[in-house]
Amino acid sequence: MKAVLQRVASSSVTVNDQLVSSIGRGILVLAAVGPNDTRKDADSMASKVVKMKLWPDENGSHWKRNVKDVDGEILCVSQFTLLANTKKGNKPDFHGAAKSDFAKELYDYFVTRVKEMHGSDSVKDGVFQAMMQVALVNDGPVTIEIETIPPKKDTPSISGDGTGTSTPTIVADDDTNNLMKTFKA
Repeated sequence: MKAVLQRVASSSVTVNDQLVSSIGRGILVLAAVGPNDTRKDADSMASKVVKMKLWPDENGSHWKRNVKDVDGEILCVSQFTLLANTKKGNKPDFHGAAKSDFAKELYDYFVTRVKEMHGSDSVKDGVFQAMMQVALVNDGPVTIEIETIPPKKDTPSISGDGTGTSTPTIVADDDTNNLMKTFKA
């Protein structure tokens, strides 16, 4: 599973010009189900959502309190487009998303688990497979992406050492005596 968490002052979902759900202070969760995801993944994701420390404490020290600690609400919205592959061309490929029947079953289970962990009255939901208008007032802004299956370790980074930093190297081009700046990979 993959999710984007946004700390919000408020958020709502509208379908066909009808307000479906709304929350005040809390977390907007955009969640996607992949074809190999399991209930264990949904349990793990639900726990992360409820326990993620996105708010400062009463002394202003950042990243100390979770949504329960601030008496916040959670709005879950299914969003298969999070699993888009855009590596080839300009048209997104959604083959990384689960088929709708399986995705709905596991997404509903995820929402149920979030409700069990945080309290039913404090968790709202969008409408699965509906064209939704999602409104939010992002607080911070704070936006966090989480996955139950992290990217593979062989995913290349700029430096090749996994730090995501680059080390510039100056290389002399013998033919033209020009200097070219290249990046060590």
